[in-house]
Amino acid sequence: MNIIIVGCGKVGQALAVQLNEEGNNITVIDLIASKVNDISSQYDVMGVVGNGATHLTQQEAGISRADLLIAVTGSDELNLLCCLIAKKAGNCQTIARVRSPQYYTEAPFLKDELGLAMVINPEQAAASEIARVLRFPSAIKIDTFGRGRVELLKFRLPEESPLVGCAAKEIATKLHCDVLVCTVERGDEVHIPNGDFVFEEKDVISIVAATRKAAEFFKRIKYKTNSIKDVMIVGGGEIGHYLCEQLTRSGMSVKLIEKDPKRCEELCELLNDVTIINGDASDQKILLEAGLENTGAFVALTNLDEENILLSLFAKSVGGCKLITKINRIDFGGVINHLDLDTIIYPKNITSDYIVRYVRAMRSSIGSNMETLYNVIKGKVEAAEFIIKEQSPVMDVPLMSLALKPNVLVAAILRDKKVIIPRGHDSLQIGDAVIIVSRRLALHDITDILK
Repeated sequence: MNIIIVGCGKVGQALAVQLNEEGNNITVIDLIASKVNDISSQYDVMGVVGNGATHLTQQEAGISRADLLIAVTGSDELNLLCCLIAKKAGNCQTIARVRSPQYYTEAPFLKDELGLAMVINPEQAAASEIARVLRFPSAIKIDTFGRGRVELLKFRLPEESPLVGCAAKEIATKLHCDVLVCTVERGDEVHIPNGDFVFEEKDVISIVAATRKAAEFFKRIKYKTNSIKDVMIVGGGEIGHYLCEQLTRSGMSVKLIEKDPKRCEELCELLNDVTIINGDASDQKILLEAGLENTGAFVALTNLDEENILLSLFAKSVGGCKLITKINRIDFGGVINHLDLDTIIYPKNITSDYIVRYVRAMRSSIGSNMETLYNVIKGKVEAAEFIIKEQSPVMDVPLMSLALKPNVLVAAILRDKKVIIPRGHDSLQIGDAVIIVSRRLALHDITDILK
């Protein structure tokens, strides 16, 4: 596919790299020549210096041949204008990043009137991911499939867990739980386990389960599943704003610390049910006086990665609350993961995942559609949901007899209203939603799982 990306910031660069790796022809546009040159010199992409909201610049970038234009500049208005011009200048699909709450509330209207394929809000998407984790604090990360009927949960195996020393094939018989372990992270190694794989202490495990089965599984492995009643948030940006709205709707008590007095005044008007504290959270006294020692969860959402890490480490030293840390830069992901900070949120990854999912769906065949895509382990393992729409080589064949590529796992089947954790004798049918976990990245169609 021919794709134009307007805006070479963090999200634009992440998209350019990922979509280029998947075999698309990428052209980037930005007003700042150094940003364009950096991306075009490091990766196999074309670069155009100019205003992406002008017809002339889009023509230079090849809008007449483009299949998709993605506008991810720092300005909502500019992104919408880019998409509007692209619709008039070419015959392509358009995606706009819209961050302002005022604009995002009108997303359905904007999509219809401007003909947008997608309106994406990174801050709102990040807030939703954080809220999911806080509703089930035992997990490091939670992804949902089948409109919420199936969950993929990542957690660290606790000491003295019944799973330690247990083989994957023994879970169903020993614990009487209908779940499937789909990945295991052990140090720097990543495994998609077979039935003989034996679990060890401190393994980071991802399981697939029907939503109502997950809580039962965690109780069986002696994992605390107490719900969180109060949350402390540091950072009153848009993610903090969206998160407060979602948590208060869930009945949680929320305190938000923000050092900018003007922003505090704005938030006080917007968030009636939230305690807003004007103060610098890097001052430990502020955190302690706000009740850090007794809070159920601590969420660090400042604009500085270093500050978020230090704040979370301090919160960890003070008490046993759930930690969630926002990180913008992913270059040092390996180092950060060793700090044991519970849940780490990468907003730009969430945004790129949404857009990559749409691109793959555009490229998929008629026989199946990609509905959902998540990075289980960034750059190593993906989970994708496909809808089987017509006759396909994967159908009516017992899974044990399917010639699957290595490191590909059929993790769950959704049929009518039933969630099936598949065994060898199960097979796929027309209308099924099937969840595939794979170390083979860039699956576009369900048939890509076959040798």
